[in-house]
Amino acid sequence: MFKRYSKDVYRFCLSLCKNTTLADDITSETFLKAIKTGGQGVDNHTVKVWLCQIAKNTYYDYLRKHSKITELTEEMPIQSDFELELLDKAESLRIHKLLHQLDEPYKEIFSLRVFSELSFAEIGEIFDKTESWARVTFYRAKLKIRKADING
Repeated sequence: MFKRYSKDVYRFCLSLCKNTTLADDITSETFLKAIKTGGQGVDNHTVKVWLCQIAKNTYYDYLRKHSKITELTEEMPIQSDFELELLDKAESLRIHKLLHQLDEPYKEIFSLRVFSELSFAEIGEIFDKTESWARVTFYRAKLKIRKADING
């Protein structure tokens, strides 16, 4: 199982955290958890989705345990223009605040699409829904964020 899915799980983890070291750790932890549970009730068609779900939950557990933002961004490149960096951080914070106001599944769909760069097909697969459902839900999430930005 590890040989077949490790690269996919690693790429998924890297898309979540943007940190190669952390992605390695989460990938390893994901497979340890998968082995411990034995994959009961998981068929061959959904193994990748199941592993990505474990990886996502493992990453969220990590975030809850480690609140320091600097640990998550230590491998991000340092920009030379300090003012531009401050503007980017302010804009990112504003978007994250708006995103935080969303209900599920809009919050998670938006994050998976924008920050994890998953396709609508992959998002639909994670939620056991169709690609069209993922597209519509993402579109609705964008509308809700725009509305919150205008009203806020």
